[in-house]
Amino acid sequence: MEGKKVAFQGEHGAYSEIAATKFFPDSELIPMRLFQDIFEALRSDSIDCAVVPIENSIEGSVNEIYDLLLDADKKITGEIFLKVNHCLIAVPNSTTITKVLSHPQALAQCRNYIKKNNLDPIPTYDTAGSVRLIKEKKILDTAAIASNNAAEFYNMKILDHNIEDRKNNFTRFLVLSDNLTAPSKADRTSMIFGLHHTPGSLYSVMQEFDHNKINLTKIESRPTKEKPWEYNFYVDFEGHIEEDNVKKAVNNIEKKCTFVKILGSYQRGTIN
Repeated sequence: MEGKKVAFQGEHGAYSEIAATKFFPDSELIPMRLFQDIFEALRSDSIDCAVVPIENSIEGSVNEIYDLLLDADKKITGEIFLKVNHCLIAVPNSTTITKVLSHPQALAQCRNYIKKNNLDPIPTYDTAGSVRLIKEKKILDTAAIASNNAAEFYNMKILDHNIEDRKNNFTRFLVLSDNLTAPSKADRTSMIFGLHHTPGSLYSVMQEFDHNKINLTKIESRPTKEKPWEYNFYVDFEGHIEEDNVKKAVNNIEKKCTFVKILGSYQRGTIN
């Protein structure tokens, strides 16, 4: 996708940019401050594609993305798994470090390290943005948790490598665009549905995956925000919407739900 404009959340050096580079090595990468900014840019067609995080293997789902997907008009057309290795980064002439800045997810992924070193965690909107902040303001007693790429981009000093609490730390990213994908026999489909507030309604939907031999890989619920204690359900499952068993299952599910939205079918990413 050479020449495409691809948005990611954060500053240059963010993990989202690293993921975007893996999927779009020859495209123009555009940093945006907020996830909402990305979805608005997709809606207005001022960008071609976007790469956004959907879940982390340690800290779980990025709920804001699930909520934004509900009204998104672009499809999920790919996924990327990125191994996350956090670094402690400071200005080259830093003094004794007493505080650490980063995105809340990164702080949570390094909570044992932060506690062990008696650091005061301060949440910010972005990992790489935290590096940029302490550089621009020349803060000597504060470090940031971010990627090695962020340290290199801002010419900062890495005080410590691989400070995440668990080394098997991956973030899954979604690619959003208009470029629909053909079946590859190694696909995943993402879908949202709403249910009637009646006994057994969720069980009835789950039966369709079993009856059609479809492997469900994830289910997540989010408040509808319309009525208290009512939820929409987000599911990922193996298969492509053009495959016969998937078509049959979705057709039957539509008869049992208040609404169904296919977010996209796409080739599954690989963990390496």
